[in-house]
Amino acid sequence: MCSSIMNASNLSQSCTMALPCTTDNERSCAKAPEIASVRVQLEMQNLWQQFDQLGTEMIVTKAGRRMFPTFQVHISGMDPAAEYVLLMDFIPVDDKRYRYAFHSSSWLVAGRGDVAAPGRVHFHPDSPARGAQWVKQTVSFDRLKLTNNLLDDNGHMILNSMHRYQPRLHVVLVDKSRNSQQSAHRNFCTFTFPETRFIAVTAYQNHRITQLKIACNPFAKGFRTAEPESRSTNNSRLDSAQLSLPWNLREEATIRGAACDDQMIRDEQHLNRYSNLHDPGLQTAFPESQLSYDEGMNCSADRKDRESHDYFYTGPMFFTLPCQWDSLSRSERSLTG
Repeated sequence: MCSSIMNASNLSQSCTMALPCTTDNERSCAKAPEIASVRVQLEMQNLWQQFDQLGTEMIVTKAGRRMFPTFQVHISGMDPAAEYVLLMDFIPVDDKRYRYAFHSSSWLVAGRGDVAAPGRVHFHPDSPARGAQWVKQTVSFDRLKLTNNLLDDNGHMILNSMHRYQPRLHVVLVDKSRNSQQSAHRNFCTFTFPETRFIAVTAYQNHRITQLKIACNPFAKGFRTAEPESRSTNNSRLDSAQLSLPWNLREEATIRGAACDDQMIRDEQHLNRYSNLHDPGLQTAFPESQLSYDEGMNCSADRKDRESHDYFYTGPMFFTLPCQWDSLSRSERSLTG
């Protein structure tokens, strides 16, 4: 017998056959030349190894969840003119169910595994394609999603939670000959990488896995804490923005009080120089000034009553602001108008 289906507990990166061979047709068991030279290298292997050392976990949901790290490979040795189909499937590593022991931070066998979910395969969306296209760039299965919904009709990979799985990559040669079915076992190769094994979970169990995924996943930026320098920079910008707004209701008491006092002095000087009680155009100056003065008194009272607090709340403040009309008399304004 040339080879047999590889045992799930002894998976390695190799080219395997799914059909056994007898002594009579031993010569026909050799792989097709377009397949025999194919080599596959796992991308981000170091990252996969980091997860594997902690015990990789992959989230499965009803709607389907993408894998991270993403299964990506670099392929070489393909016939540039031949066409290939790439597909993936997931097989259970064993027939056991697992649970996570938080006191020992390890996975333990919890009993016999559930009945295997319906077997599915995920075709790469670019399949079929010529070998020249597959080898010129990294092949990524980033659209593959995992689900625990047994009734899923979206084509996602159905897995059982708390079970360990091994992803497999299949490279299939497109054989257009009439007797292609007879030589189907010669036209494909299967590649597996032990570091890509994982346990399907509905929520991360190991907090170190969560931290590593947040640190490495580019789509998890929202969960990362800001750097100390950036936080201090943002705080300083926020403080400067607040200081530039004297009407901010949460401004510091001393700044509010100083603004009230300074405005009161300016209003009094303004009234002494330009106010005219007989001028109807300026009759609003005194009430507004009085309002500003009263507000300043309230600010001073609030400061005395709330010396132990950093911030206080007051009602809206109104200030009389000088303009170009204030320096002109009524007769002068009639000329300019």
